[in-house]
Amino acid sequence: MMVAKTGLVTAEELLDLPDDGYRYELVRGELRKMAPAGIYHGELALNVAFSLKAHVMANNLGKVYAAETGFRIGANPDHVRAPDVAFIRRERVEAAGLVEGYWPGAPDLAVEVISPNDRYTEVEEKVSDWLDAGTLLVILVNPRNRTVGLRRAGKDPVILTEQDTLDGGAVVPGWRLAVKEIFS
Repeated sequence: MMVAKTGLVTAEELLDLPDDGYRYELVRGELRKMAPAGIYHGELALNVAFSLKAHVMANNLGKVYAAETGFRIGANPDHVRAPDVAFIRRERVEAAGLVEGYWPGAPDLAVEVISPNDRYTEVEEKVSDWLDAGTLLVILVNPRNRTVGLRRAGKDPVILTEQDTLDGGAVVPGWRLAVKEIFS
């Protein structure tokens, strides 16, 4: 159990926090408290996760992780983020073996569902953190305008509408999901 302290928090201290009903991330050593996600947020994240998990399992592509899974994307000070859905390629999972605590590094794919209380500056900071840490594809599900944004390092953002189909490309080969299915 962590007692209140000043200064930077470590990934180990974050992992040992008692469950107080909130979610936390560690941003460059600073503990950030987040309210639990709302019901619609959870539904949208599950719609993406269900489709992704089914495809990944059927094709033995790697592992899919649900919300609350922490990825340690920086150290000194520690930096731990938790996407709504994540995917790691099979080769990386096998090379890492059994991991205790947080995954050491970024996922290959991170999905973020924008919550009503999220500010766009915070969302952009998180997207930048993922891409800077080596995430190959960040998918932003935006329920406010029912779009899906695709972000890749060094590439222009792509915005998909409900008439489009999300494609996993080289990151998740063969995975396709109609955007309208995310919001249905």
